[in-house]
Amino acid sequence: MSGDQLHNPSLIHADSPVNFYHKRKDPVNDYHKRKDEHKDREYQPKKNKTYEEKDQEKSKYSNSECKDSSEKKHREKQKTRHKAAQRNTQTNTRINERKKRGKPSGDAKIKEKENDLFSPPGIKDEPDDGGYFASPKKDIKPLKRPRRYDDADYKPKKIKTEDIKNLKKQKAEEGENNKAKKIEKKDKKLLEPDSMWKKLKKEKQQKWKWWKEKRYPEGIKWKFLEHRGPVFAPPYQPLPKKVKFYYNGKVMKLSPKAEEVATFFAKMLNHEHTTKDIFRENFFKDWRKEMTSKERNNITCLSKCDFNQISQYFKAQSEARKQMSKAEKLKIKVANERLLKEYGFCVMDNHNERIANFKIEPPGLFQGRGNHPKMGMLKRRIMPEDIIINCSKDAKVPPPPPGHKWKEVRHDNKVTWLVSWTENIQGSSKYIMLNPSSRIKGEKDWQKYETARRLKNCVDKIRKQYREDWKSKEMKVRQRAVALYFIDKLALRSGNEKEEGETADTVGCCSLRIEHINLHPEMDGQEYVVEFDFLGKDSIRYYNKVPVEKRVFENLQLFMENKQPEDNLFDRLTTNALNKHLRDLMEGLTAKVFRTYNASVTLQQQLKEFTTLDENIEAKILSYNCANRAVAILCNHQRAPRKTFEESMLNLQTKIDAKKNQLADAQRDLKRARAKAKVRKDVSSKEVVETKRQAVQTLKEQLMKLKVQATDREKNKQIDLGTSKLNYLDPRISVAWCKKWGIPIEKIYNKTQREKFAWAIDMANKDYEF
Repeated sequence: MSGDQLHNPSLIHADSPVNFYHKRKDPVNDYHKRKDEHKDREYQPKKNKTYEEKDQEKSKYSNSECKDSSEKKHREKQKTRHKAAQRNTQTNTRINERKKRGKPSGDAKIKEKENDLFSPPGIKDEPDDGGYFASPKKDIKPLKRPRRYDDADYKPKKIKTEDIKNLKKQKAEEGENNKAKKIEKKDKKLLEPDSMWKKLKKEKQQKWKWWKEKRYPEGIKWKFLEHRGPVFAPPYQPLPKKVKFYYNGKVMKLSPKAEEVATFFAKMLNHEHTTKDIFRENFFKDWRKEMTSKERNNITCLSKCDFNQISQYFKAQSEARKQMSKAEKLKIKVANERLLKEYGFCVMDNHNERIANFKIEPPGLFQGRGNHPKMGMLKRRIMPEDIIINCSKDAKVPPPPPGHKWKEVRHDNKVTWLVSWTENIQGSSKYIMLNPSSRIKGEKDWQKYETARRLKNCVDKIRKQYREDWKSKEMKVRQRAVALYFIDKLALRSGNEKEEGETADTVGCCSLRIEHINLHPEMDGQEYVVEFDFLGKDSIRYYNKVPVEKRVFENLQLFMENKQPEDNLFDRLTTNALNKHLRDLMEGLTAKVFRTYNASVTLQQQLKEFTTLDENIEAKILSYNCANRAVAILCNHQRAPRKTFEESMLNLQTKIDAKKNQLADAQRDLKRARAKAKVRKDVSSKEVVETKRQAVQTLKEQLMKLKVQATDREKNKQIDLGTSKLNYLDPRISVAWCKKWGIPIEKIYNKTQREKFAWAIDMANKDYEF
């Protein structure tokens, strides 16, 4: 049917469906005809007679009569369509618009519903974009009664409903959820290890309370050990052609090995190490070893080398990593977690244990601590041929990378390391060990603190013994007694003998030299003062002025007679001789046990002294940090102030000032609210006062917390609290203190530390005493 026929009635065929539609379009005439025929019946628009009247009208244009059964079926289908039409939001909108223009008669309403239900294809409404429509069911049988308006091109109107909209939304959400689940499942599948860990994954992942099990015989560390070996550093990627290296102002192309070592220096170009002469000399010496003969002839002076373009390239790479999208970061995270799942765990005695450092350190330049004489030397790339693997005899040996082989495979269950190799700078052995939260590490810590606790029972006897030895006729015994006094009183390390020039000039108690101490018969109002000044472990300076007993002072004067500054103070004492003597005094006793004992005892005493009942949680934590600080000072656990320290303190002070202003405003508001409440004396005023009072209390607590934080930062500026807390303090003291005073353990130990000290958290109660 063309558009002209729709707009020009004279062009419409008499028998066409559209003509039928137009014939039925006059509701007034039809109504009068029915009124004449059925004078005894009054029209009731709300009664369900619509379908009977429609059937009577349609029967005029039907060529054959329908059976009662077909009429019944037809009425049921019409009722179904009628209900769908009532749900149609577009139909309701049009009816509302017509109502606004003027309410039609009841018969007109019926005609409107009929027209909406049986609108011909040429004038049907178009659906909204993206809308869902109810499609006809396939199992509905065609009507038995033929109709003149039934046409081959006729399609029933598609009805858009709110229910279908909701269904679409629900399906879309389900589709997104299913897609997300598939991606998550795929990522999990990537992270899943594919061999011996599958069985362990099926088991319940519960914490292994190894401290409640029977311990192995002395010396036996494990019965079964299997792992996947180390992860090697990625191979070197050559620089892009646009990144140039200049020597004496001219571009020079370096060989791959020489270029790789050059990148190590370029990455540290802005570091203070590259300004030190010893660093530059060691680097240039090792760099020339990696050059070709032609390069060695051309590059003769490090100061003529220009690494700026290489340095800028790596800075740009670093910035690009920071600007990565979430998808790129997620991809890297998934890859790292997959690597962790595959190489970061081992199977030890039917338990899954975490490995601490499963990655081999990449090549680079050695930095060392302090002014180390070997700083700047090249740390060579570790290859599989340098690696010693340790595992069980009945375990699967991890395969080496293709084309390589391991240096050795061992089956030694008396050691705790999984992988070992020798580094080239100092010739020391490096290891891949288990995580601090593992059974082996936990047992070692537990045993260490138990040994320190046993020292408590005999320390008085040992102290009495070395005091008597101060008067010994044998010089060796006297020196040993004085050294032991310093180790006990000052928590000094024993020190180890080192070859000259091999490492930094660090010393301990037994290796002190004459130049490291000064004797003052009187100083700052105290008698017999010994002034210490030397480099300790990690090149940390130890400076202290300590008053000592008269007999100790006289012995030191005797030891220093006729000696040069570079001579040893205890020239007849070695670390091994001292430790042998200590083992004779108590089984398992070493100089380090004295440090652990004195540190733990100091913490327990300080906690009892500083902690009071009326303090809040923040104040109690400050007391704990003060006690921990006293231990750190005793053990000389120092650190250099951070570069951002001043800036962070300034920001913290700004927060404190802002919080003070908020508190002052809140207190003024509270004062006004109380004044109003006195006048009004109603419930609402009292509620306002209570709200203001709570606000003031909250601000006071927040201000207190910030002040405690500022105090801690300032006092800990050069003090390292972590070393003593993790290595020298019995964790059961801290756990018992938390349980006694109701302090959350999370305030003292973070998640990693709680995993490390799981045995202590489970074992200690509030009454524990070291």
